[in-house]
Amino acid sequence: MTEQSIIPVNPELIKKAENPQGLGDLIKPLTREIHLFDSFIAGTSYLKDPDVLKKASIGDTLSLRRESSNLFDSYAILILNESGEKYGYIPEKDNMIFARLMDAGKLLVAKIKNIQPKGSFTMISIGIYLVDF
Repeated sequence: MTEQSIIPVNPELIKKAENPQGLGDLIKPLTREIHLFDSFIAGTSYLKDPDVLKKASIGDTLSLRRESSNLFDSYAILILNESGEKYGYIPEKDNMIFARLMDAGKLLVAKIKNIQPKGSFTMISIGIYLVDF
């Protein structure tokens, strides 16, 4: 094989592939988000620090994490902001199918659609998305 028959490789792609944090940037163009459902964040009035909700903005992408140790709901799904701070939960009436998807290895995220302060309570509407690779 001559050197001319080798396909040239982009050195930037190699750097990203070698760096685990760079892989996200490498894979991102190959992903799409599939809207599954609209809901709201439950439990915002029970947060230890309700001021964390002041960081929430419409359009924010939130992480979803299973909480299998939850004594009240075996399908509990935590909703976390970008910094890993707890915003609340997917409502129990909505979470069973999403929990099963997550348990099967599927990546789900939420996006804030609307924020409505109502006295001491903050109503945050979200869309739930399946991240498809």
